[in-house]
Amino acid sequence: MTTIGLNAGAMLAVIHNEVLKILGDKGVAWAGRFGPDTRFLGGDLPFDSLDLATLLVAMEQKTGQDPFRAGFRQFTTAGELAAFYLEA
Repeated sequence: MTTIGLNAGAMLAVIHNEVLKILGDKGVAWAGRFGPDTRFLGGDLPFDSLDLATLLVAMEQKTGQDPFRAGFRQFTTAGELAAFYLEA
């Protein structure tokens, strides 16, 4: 998958799908609202730090992009993460 030509909404959809896969693998059914303001940790999303690390690996495999190659970048929401992948 290439991120060229994707907009923020499309990237959020990719992230959302990966989040649902990770939660499904844990046996967690979650039907909460997912959008650019969704917090990965400390919000309504039943995610922990291991889930977040799994998401980053899955996103790199899915997109072929690693926006963290030069080091960790701070983010808390799905919208912030989507922006990193769109600019990578």
